[in-house]
Amino acid sequence: MDILSAIELFSVITGLIYLVLLIQENIWCWFFGILSSLAFIVVMYNSQLYSESILYLFYVFVGFYGIYKWKDKGKGKLVIKRTTFFNIALILISGALLSFGVGYLFDSYTDAQRPFADATSSVFSILASFMEAHKWLSAWVFWIFINVFSIWLYFDRELKMASFLMVIYFLLSIFGFLQWRKNMQKATLSTISK
Repeated sequence: MDILSAIELFSVITGLIYLVLLIQENIWCWFFGILSSLAFIVVMYNSQLYSESILYLFYVFVGFYGIYKWKDKGKGKLVIKRTTFFNIALILISGALLSFGVGYLFDSYTDAQRPFADATSSVFSILASFMEAHKWLSAWVFWIFINVFSIWLYFDRELKMASFLMVIYFLLSIFGFLQWRKNMQKATLSTISK
C-alpha cells in the first residue's frame, strides 16, 4: 500500500467514526471529523479535485465550530429542529449560483478535473455542514443527495476507498435522518408533557 492509499484509508476510518458519533449527537464526532478532513485534503489535492481540497480544509474549521456550538448541549442550548421553506430555497439558490461561480473559476484557471461537479459537491457540502452544526434536520436530506453525487465523483477519480465511504455515508445519512427525527420528536413530546 502506497502512502497516499494509507492516508485515504485513515481518512475513511476516521470519517466513519465521525459519522457514527454525529448520529449519536456525541461531541467527539467533531474531533474525528477534523482528523479525517486533514487527511482528505492531501488525498483530494493529489487527485486534482481542488474544490474538494478546499472543502476538507473548510471541514477542519467546521469541526472547531461544531465543538463550539455543541459544547453546551447538556444545558439544552442546541436542539435538533426543522428549518423554514424559505431557508431551504435560499440554500438551494445560493448553492447553485456559488457552484457555477466556483466551477467556472476552477475550469478557467486550474487543471482541475470535473471542476463544475467538484464545485457543486463542495459548495453544497459547506452549506450542509452549516446546517448540521446548527442541528437542522434537513441537513441529513442534503447529505443523502451529496453522498450519492460524491460516490460517482470519487469513483470517477479512481478514489475507490473514498467512493466506498460515500456509499456508507449515504446509508448512514438515511439512518441519521431517521434517528435525529426520532430524537427531535422525543424532545418535543417531553417538552409538551412538562
